Amino acid sequence: MKQFNGNRLKNARLYRGLTVEELAEKIEVSKQTVSQYENDKIVPTFEKILSLSGELQFPYEYFIQSDSFKVKSGSTYFRSLLKTNKKYRIEQSVKMEHLAVIYSFLKDYVEFPKLNLPKNEKYASPTEAGRILREFWGLGEEPISDMIRVLEENGVIATMFRTSTDDIDAFSQLIEVDGQDIFLVALSKNKDTAVRTHFDVAHELGHIMLHEWSEDVESLTREQFKEREKEANEFAAAFLLPETPFRRDVSVYSNNLEYYIQLKKKWKVSTAAMLYRSCDLGLITQNQYQYMIRIMQKKNWRKNEPFDNILKTAKPSLLSDAIEVLLVNNVFTPSEFMKELSKEGLAMNSREVEMLLDLPQDMLKPRQAGMGKIVSLKADLSGIDS
Repeated sequence: MKQFNGNRLKNARLYRGLTVEELAEKIEVSKQTVSQYENDKIVPTFEKILSLSGELQFPYEYFIQSDSFKVKSGSTYFRSLLKTNKKYRIEQSVKMEHLAVIYSFLKDYVEFPKLNLPKNEKYASPTEAGRILREFWGLGEEPISDMIRVLEENGVIATMFRTSTDDIDAFSQLIEVDGQDIFLVALSKNKDTAVRTHFDVAHELGHIMLHEWSEDVESLTREQFKEREKEANEFAAAFLLPETPFRRDVSVYSNNLEYYIQLKKKWKVSTAAMLYRSCDLGLITQNQYQYMIRIMQKKNWRKNEPFDNILKTAKPSLLSDAIEVLLVNNVFTPSEFMKELSKEGLAMNSREVEMLLDLPQDMLKPRQAGMGKIVSLKADLSGIDS
């Protein structure tokens, strides 16, 4: 027998980035009442569940389903942890939990790439880790034209969506669904230039490769977190800009800012990141690095560099490809897909799933029934030549 699930209410509230007090005000009850709903101390009336459904934009069924999936979140690395409100961080983490459940549902029908990372490696430095992973994935030393595809081909899930705040650039999360570890990388559409996307993805990959995923990131000191971020940046720079070919390119005009801007088109990495890498490799001095960064600041290039609006990169496609395969091969109609997902314990609106998985709008919109032809040819006429 279905009954109200307080944990679902809590998840829906966090998904929408609301505090208990904010939700209470919207549905005109006390915050104590909302807390009692969430802790299954009292059951809301049918009318109140409908009110919750409307305010939180989740179907009524979502609130009366049992938690058939066992979801456990590990660490979440936010690049902007130190400046982003915890409420927004929790909102994004809960959304990723829902995405992981949908992925777990999809893998019963679709063959996804398996997670492909070096086993039990200890790295002397982030730079070495970047070099080893390039070798492990057989990337050679050429520029990477599509960082997201490289990630997805090796079993890491990526998605892009608009965030509630511009403070969130990107984050990575480890989620366990029914005993399977899933690494997710989420990218903000609010800041999605090609070079920024490439570095964000490589940075999050650095966390996956280098850092302990059982620790509570929220408990790290400011200094510890900054050190983790520095290591992820060093990994990203080494992974995207391998030493031998990059050194060969830069050594021609290593202290010429305009030259780096032209190199950006080849390596699909920001000018600032290339300057950072050049300084790290000893191709320019710290003074030269700071001088060129100051020039960029004066030209307002720290946020919008030359070629940012020209260079392009692909978007995540793993999850949209999976759903397209199911629809094209008539495994499900859009309506059947949403119903099956609901049967498995996750009733959601189709538009919500589209936004969560970064699908084209209306890809999962139910088709209107009964709109085919009312008449058809009689069987004995269908073979007549015209």
